[in-house]
Amino acid sequence: MHNLTTPELAAWLADAVREQPVLLDVRELWEFQTCHIDGALTVPMNTIPDKLSELNAEKPIVCMCHHGMRSMQVGLFLEQHGFTNISNLTGGIHAWAQQVDGTMPTY
Repeated sequence: MHNLTTPELAAWLADAVREQPVLLDVRELWEFQTCHIDGALTVPMNTIPDKLSELNAEKPIVCMCHHGMRSMQVGLFLEQHGFTNISNLTGGIHAWAQQVDGTMPTY
């Protein structure tokens, strides 16, 4: 698993030539409703095992949560199940709000 900083993710999302990642937000629904990155897929951490078949193991996936700990656990779980192109957003959505999108609410 690769650790990805928020500026690195912002640059990736802005790169029209590069294959865009699946933004896998593993926070609870209320957290996602409070703030999220546009285009993110909300799949709470506790539902990941049931949703594995809905995820494409061939696509790059960026796991994210509030601060990066739950998403790291999900990334490791995905790797154990054959996913090979996994990144974890270091600092999570909170770091995104602080470093990339200052208009995003925090909690």
